[in-house]
Amino acid sequence: MTPQPDDELSVGARIKQHRQRAGMSRPVLANLVGKSAEWLKAVENGRLNVPRLDMLLRIADALDLPDLADLTGNGDAVPVRVFAGERHAALAEVQAALTEYRVTPAATAPNVEHLALRLRQAWHVRHSSPDHRTQLGALLPGLIRDAQLAARVLRGEERRNARRVLSGVYQLADFYVAYQPAPELVWMVADRALTEGQEADDPYTIAGGAWAMVQALRDAGRWDEAIVLAADAASQLEPHLETAPTDWAGMVGALEAEIAYVHARRGRQGEAVAHWEAADRIARQLGPEYRHVQSSFSQSVMGAHAVTLGVELRRPAEALRAADRFDAAEIPSLARRSRHLIEVSRAHHQHGDRAATWALLNASERTAPETIKYNGYARQMLLDLHKRPPTGLADDVRDLCQRVGIAA
Repeated sequence: MTPQPDDELSVGARIKQHRQRAGMSRPVLANLVGKSAEWLKAVENGRLNVPRLDMLLRIADALDLPDLADLTGNGDAVPVRVFAGERHAALAEVQAALTEYRVTPAATAPNVEHLALRLRQAWHVRHSSPDHRTQLGALLPGLIRDAQLAARVLRGEERRNARRVLSGVYQLADFYVAYQPAPELVWMVADRALTEGQEADDPYTIAGGAWAMVQALRDAGRWDEAIVLAADAASQLEPHLETAPTDWAGMVGALEAEIAYVHARRGRQGEAVAHWEAADRIARQLGPEYRHVQSSFSQSVMGAHAVTLGVELRRPAEALRAADRFDAAEIPSLARRSRHLIEVSRAHHQHGDRAATWALLNASERTAPETIKYNGYARQMLLDLHKRPPTGLADDVRDLCQRVGIAA
């Protein structure tokens, strides 16, 4: 097979090339940048998204490369916004609320029942608004401060209830801080969500925090830890399922789906399919009308997960067949529907259909602009389409790039 010219290599292929030229094994480089060898293999093979700017800089340093362009392939400038993502206008205020530490609270605790109502309303906003990140950016600072205050000053059973709510607030905040240039906040809110659930001694709340943490571990390439945590959280719920609220079973299904996702990202088809099937059985038992608020777990989202598994396993034909089995409009959450359309576009991109890639990305942006704007896979595909637009779609690609905020 004729090797690709250097200027056509992907970022992952360039990392592999420079690693091999340096005579460095994959485990050695992975250890130098604080990742697993499996994570690095997935990056090099293109199964994982291009690492963010801070990680690319660490890789370049470990490989003793003087110029980051050696990895990015851009001899003129490093496309920082692609790798680091955009910074939402409200991020500073949300971060300030998360890091506002006080030893002695100076106010009376808010009513916990009212906090729980505000949290439910915020989840509704998250799923029903095309500009969900902007809406959450307006709601979260006050909700975070009030829930933190309640958990600090209340005592007894009221404090337990406050901690349940606070864990839920952190679980919601996880959706807001994701895919922004503040990775430390992702770890902070996931860890706090899990910790508050443990302090409340509530298996369901713990599982919700674990669900958020599993995604952080997965995206960091800490796959074994992600699987162990998800399985452990599900096992704590399973003895209670006969008498517990329906959402307990929904959370078990969501955790099984996450395990399937992790296995698919590792390239382990058998394990991925087995856990997807376990999650799908739960979704069918819960019925077509059921939807888990935090995870969007439902029958329709299990169809979306099937697409993602095909994409992660680099089996685009299977992913596209899965996409044809249901209508994306069946996914009630606009944010989740928009993400699903990006996953279908990834399958078309892997399949080499550039026009269909653009069409699905365009549909995603029309559904929820603030989903695609912060999705690294979408931004990479748009850059590729901008470089080589499908026949007759150059203006349309340029327009979509401008709407997403990555115009060249």
